[in-house]
Amino acid sequence: MGILEVDIISKENIKPSFPTPSHLRTYKLSLLDQLIPSPYAPIILFYPNNDHSDDLSNIPKRLELLKKSLSETLTQFYPLAGKTKGDLYIECNDEGACFAEAHVSGCLSEFLSHPDLLLTHKFLPCEFVWKESCAVSNIQVNVFRCGGIAIGLCISHKILDGAALSTFLKAWASTARGSSEAVCPNFVSTSLFPTSDNLWLRDSSMAMWGSMFKKGKSMTRRLVFHASAIATLKAQATSLCVKHPTRLEVVSAFIWKHAMAASRENFGFQKPSLLTHLVNLRRRMASPLSEYSIGNLLWIAAAQCMDKDHDQVGLQGLVGEIRGAISRIDCDFVQKLQGHEEIRNSVMCESLKEIGEVGSKDEVDYFGFSSWCNLGFYEADFGWGKPIWISSIGSSSPVFLNLTILVDTRLGDGIEAWVTLDEQDMARLVCNSELLTFASLDPSPLI
Repeated sequence: MGILEVDIISKENIKPSFPTPSHLRTYKLSLLDQLIPSPYAPIILFYPNNDHSDDLSNIPKRLELLKKSLSETLTQFYPLAGKTKGDLYIECNDEGACFAEAHVSGCLSEFLSHPDLLLTHKFLPCEFVWKESCAVSNIQVNVFRCGGIAIGLCISHKILDGAALSTFLKAWASTARGSSEAVCPNFVSTSLFPTSDNLWLRDSSMAMWGSMFKKGKSMTRRLVFHASAIATLKAQATSLCVKHPTRLEVVSAFIWKHAMAASRENFGFQKPSLLTHLVNLRRRMASPLSEYSIGNLLWIAAAQCMDKDHDQVGLQGLVGEIRGAISRIDCDFVQKLQGHEEIRNSVMCESLKEIGEVGSKDEVDYFGFSSWCNLGFYEADFGWGKPIWISSIGSSSPVFLNLTILVDTRLGDGIEAWVTLDEQDMARLVCNSELLTFASLDPSPLI
């Protein structure tokens, strides 16, 4: 297809359908909210025009429905209609979500047949620049020439992690459909992990994340693992230590293994390696939280592979390292995070310091992983069907993290990995014959 043009047609603020009560006008962020370095968590949902016609008369109705249902949903998710104020709180002033409408010059099927990952930024409503004060919610609805729609969201990562974002989308879509299903957000993060006006955790986490950024030129590619490939990897990864590896563990370990190999080929020697995975704490608490709990209820698990001969460690060993790292984020660990301030601060500082010190060494390769799997993003039906594709964004930044985002495939039994590496490492990775035996490289989401 030719150059894709995305033209903004209109912008407005969608306010909550009912004003926020005065006693809820200040929403204090939790301690764990300060852990997150990224200002936004960008995601794009692509919907085909299932009417299979060139008649676009339904588009204005769909846009109006999105705005009306968003207004109603923001009444429940009231902090999402406000503005961030530094890293301490959100001013719930009902200014509303920034809502943009855009026209796309091409057809959705043309874009999805060979998606250009760097063009995904055009479907998003804002840049990822940290500001002292900015709108919590930014949404852009992109209408393709064929009537297909892409909904791009940049909602502040200071209040929503992946699970909380899914809860918001579920509530918004349910309201749009007129469903009787109640999705009631539970804003518990601040009470569970209270903070003071001291931003020590933010400063500690920024120092940790900052030490892991590298300079060069990044490149993003999609690796899609179908159910049959994952089943084979699970069989290969099964050991006495991990008898039932999960798809998340085997795909993460497999990518880790081959990313390390790509680095070794480029550097001429095998570096020690550090992997981190963000872990959802909702089911790891003494009293498990509702899936509708809002906030960044996350901590960082870290696995190391310091053996110079990584091939001797193998897939089984790497799966074992990942399982061990994630399993350490257990009920006892979470209780310490919620414990007395002195104990909590000590545990958090020690954890971040250990990861930062290992990851910052020049002779150590760092690879970060984050999972959107099992969060139900493909269930977001606003009344005209479920999304055909859930998209992250591509990167070509000169300063970046080696980062992999794991997303469900549309049928839910596979994993689509958005892998960002240095372009030299990526060039090696995508030529690896074993990797390409198990993963499809940049396939069309239409397949």
